[in-house]
Amino acid sequence: MTKRNASLILICAVAIAVALFVPSSAVRAIAAVLVVILALVFVIYSYRSSHPASRQEDPNLSQDNSQADSFAFSKLFEATMSGMREGLLVVDKDMRVVASNPAAHRLFNLSRGNLTEQRLTELTRNPAIYGAFLDALKGIERSGVKVQTHGPDRLIFDLRVVPLGGADADGEQRPARGALGVFVDVTRLERLEQVRQEFLSNVSHELRTPLTAILAFVETLEAGAIDDQEAARRFLPIIRKNALRMHDLIDDILELSAIEAGNVQVRGESLRLQPVVDDVVSSLASKAEAMEVAIRNDVAGHVRVYADRRRLEQMLTNLVDNAIKFNRKGGTVSIKCDHSKDRRRDHLVVEDTGEGIPAHHLERLFERFYRVDRARSRERGGTGLGLAIVKHLALLHEGEISVSSEVGKGSVFTIQLPSQLKN
Repeated sequence: MTKRNASLILICAVAIAVALFVPSSAVRAIAAVLVVILALVFVIYSYRSSHPASRQEDPNLSQDNSQADSFAFSKLFEATMSGMREGLLVVDKDMRVVASNPAAHRLFNLSRGNLTEQRLTELTRNPAIYGAFLDALKGIERSGVKVQTHGPDRLIFDLRVVPLGGADADGEQRPARGALGVFVDVTRLERLEQVRQEFLSNVSHELRTPLTAILAFVETLEAGAIDDQEAARRFLPIIRKNALRMHDLIDDILELSAIEAGNVQVRGESLRLQPVVDDVVSSLASKAEAMEVAIRNDVAGHVRVYADRRRLEQMLTNLVDNAIKFNRKGGTVSIKCDHSKDRRRDHLVVEDTGEGIPAHHLERLFERFYRVDRARSRERGGTGLGLAIVKHLALLHEGEISVSSEVGKGSVFTIQLPSQLKN
């Protein structure tokens, strides 16, 4: 084996080791791309090196074979680059593009599909991209460079740029002849990380409020108020209320986490809807009476829906509970069932005559911990997760939920369920 072959094998082995042991998924993706490129280069080199005799015996045959080999390898390389989800960009020492793939074209919002001979400054004014390629031409490898695109669909990429041809056969360092950049789309990962951080922040905030109240009243009792029976009787219900609030919040968090993790299964069956609604109304009757709100079950006795009974009751309970809490004295909550025109979907409707929801809140209403009025929601005992749970349960039933509302007139929540779930 020649020294050059051994070097190429060593490079591939090191790249594979990096791809396997680096914990970051973005870096592993970049390493995997580099492995593919290095492997292709090694295969091409090895194949050409293994046929020296045929080229010496018959120059004409050697030339034909060489052209056929070049065509086959170019097609292989082109197919590999076209199939990559990562954007690939290769520039020469003058910062002109000499190779790219369709993923890179999408990155730079180019529909013509040919970046060759264009300068990098003609493609982008992003200083992070230009600086990374410029450093690579100086022999400095750059990785972990965050690149963001601007526009309606903001994308985030992890860029790694490596110099090409920076050393000769003797290992002596020379100026790079070009640079190879790999763009890995990490938009989804970044958004998930943002959601995770927001979730932790919201959970901490929601737990801190009742916990602070509990600690404050406990400290007051410890300071001597426990001997004051009137004060103790007044404080204990408040402590209980805040403890129950924390308990409900933790239950909702665990429930939503189980649903999102795919650990909740729905077992659909044909159900008479009226008895289900009756159970929901009965469970919330005392709360409705205290709020002076009337609940009407307008579902006909013959109506049937295809759903998981427990989960259907859970969805309706959350919606009716909200409709009671955000209603007005003397208001009503009505539950009914309609059908789509093609009879393929059942529409379960919960309508109230409450305060209504401003239009700019409707789009985010089913997000975790999103509240129209945070202070009033906490005062009325909401965890901020009920509508998110309803949304995910509706999706598990292969359905969806929607809302329409008018300020001062009330809101209408509609759960759309397929007439029969797919097996």
